[in-house]
Amino acid sequence: MVKNVYIHIPFCKSKCKYCSFVSFCLLNLKSDYLSALQKEIIQSYKNEKLNTLYFGGGSPSLLTADEFSKIIKLFITDNSTEITAELNPEGITPKYLKELKNTGVNRLSFGCQTFNDKILKDIGRQHSARDVVNAVKFAQDNGFDNISLDFIYGLPEQTIDMFAYDLEFAISLGVQHISLYGLKIEEGCYFFKNRPQNLPDDDVQADMYLKAIEILTKNNFEHYEISNFALEKFKSKHNLNYWNNNSYYGFGVAAHGYENGIRYFNTSNLKEYINYPNVHKNTHKLTIQEQLEEEIFLGFRKSEGINTEKINKKFNIDFRKKYSATVDKYISYGYLKDTNTGFTLTKEGILVSNVVLSEFLE
Repeated sequence: MVKNVYIHIPFCKSKCKYCSFVSFCLLNLKSDYLSALQKEIIQSYKNEKLNTLYFGGGSPSLLTADEFSKIIKLFITDNSTEITAELNPEGITPKYLKELKNTGVNRLSFGCQTFNDKILKDIGRQHSARDVVNAVKFAQDNGFDNISLDFIYGLPEQTIDMFAYDLEFAISLGVQHISLYGLKIEEGCYFFKNRPQNLPDDDVQADMYLKAIEILTKNNFEHYEISNFALEKFKSKHNLNYWNNNSYYGFGVAAHGYENGIRYFNTSNLKEYINYPNVHKNTHKLTIQEQLEEEIFLGFRKSEGINTEKINKKFNIDFRKKYSATVDKYISYGYLKDTNTGFTLTKEGILVSNVVLSEFLE
């Protein structure tokens, strides 16, 4: 049974300069898109009671509370279902958040990126630091007690001290969860062809990341996944479902899903999706080896690492024997460490995780 859902809301008022996600400044197509989305959900969803429902984007905050409600009502949920909405801080009002709370949304993720107004302007964000502060306060005043802030580090002209201030200020706002992402300039974004000056280099980015671990763990945030930190009981259930390599529905343009060992994704063409919402662009049934590799790759993203006993049972292998050369090498380098249940990346190992994990792939 599939008990987790991701829904992609692809609309934005403007495109941030670092963004290569599938999003469109075509709000005139929102109504048609939501109709197509409803058709896809009705055809594919099999009426399981959901553990998690996640609205990502794009800017889901461009939906009205009524539009959120109509989508949520297509699913079976209860008070235990984690329902997350990603929101941009600009234009958020107490009235909107009160209405959103009434739809069943119980977790908010605000795209903050930084509290430095000059950097926000330079990267094309539409909000100010004050907008974030207000949005968090309005959310708290309306009963939201599970609030996450997203940050990017390695931004133009950003220093370690600036980033440290961002995190300490976020903690002072009383949020329960913080996500951190190193700036990556990928094809399709404005910065790819117009690379900004004064970008922190890889070594500075690494130092920023290590500083973040120091600050957040000192303030009782558990570093439970490579990019994510949470106070006790506030880990993202939806994202943990990904890292535990469990199934999920993906609805909407460019959405990915994983059901019965099959990974699929929808077209990234908005008009094509609106016309043919029930046709996946690609499906791929994973081989047993691919399933094993994903189990390892995703499991190592969690701070608890991989559970070799579970892997051995699930895939009928002896993990320690199969990967002995790789494990021994990276333990000797100080990049992996033995746990009571398997192995996990060290802080130093996280910084070179792509290199380490590539050696578990055949």
